[in-house]
Amino acid sequence: MLSSVISVARTYVIDSDISYSTNKDSYSVKRCKLDVYHADDTTRLPVIVWFHGGGLTGGERFIPQELKNSGYVIVAPNYRLMPAVAIDDCIDDAASAVAWTFNNISEYGGDPDKIFVAGHSAGGYLTSMIGFEKKWLEKYGIDADSIIGLIPYSGQAITHFAQRQAKGISEFRPVIDEYAPLYHIRKDAPPYVIITGDRELELYGRYEENAYLWRMLKLIGHPDIRIYEIDGHGHGQMVGPAHHILKTNVRRILEGAFR
Repeated sequence: MLSSVISVARTYVIDSDISYSTNKDSYSVKRCKLDVYHADDTTRLPVIVWFHGGGLTGGERFIPQELKNSGYVIVAPNYRLMPAVAIDDCIDDAASAVAWTFNNISEYGGDPDKIFVAGHSAGGYLTSMIGFEKKWLEKYGIDADSIIGLIPYSGQAITHFAQRQAKGISEFRPVIDEYAPLYHIRKDAPPYVIITGDRELELYGRYEENAYLWRMLKLIGHPDIRIYEIDGHGHGQMVGPAHHILKTNVRRILEGAFR
């Protein structure tokens, strides 16, 4: 299976502004769109759904430069943002975009059996929420366990700070409720790869909350959970080197799944 993830000479194109939601309100029509980066002459490639960051209150979809020309189909969705919508809507959009990917990615040369979900910061949070709590994808007829791997970069493991701020709770007061990935951990979740920046440079103890998530997954018996701390890199700077870790683990997971 190595040939499916090793970079070879291919021509890639981007199909842009694809609507993935059935919501008809103007804000959904504006925000619920995605881009697909794909090879124009290849089928059955691994797929990475990439969620942008921005604290659930900002940000725009993009195709990470480091993941281009690497033998992947990349799906980059936008999603609705707080405070215009509730956090439930942000998570629902993420689930809707992933469901769209399962249902449509074969038309773009992607393999629906090889879909990874990843993202940075808020995107990492969304990755974990829809991967752990199965109800979000079940709404769209997709089993979260069909995702072959979850790879959040510097995502929140506790309740997202935007949700806490919306309730008047300080960013320095941790909360673990139904909006925390930690609340929904399960040992039968897909392979899970945590990547954070340096614990001394990260936001608000982001490394430590992810380390606790890693430990709890180990304790409940999750069979494939890894954590990486990128020394010397803060919350924003860790993204570049994290892409190398993603590629390494995509290859590892594919080799294990399709051996």
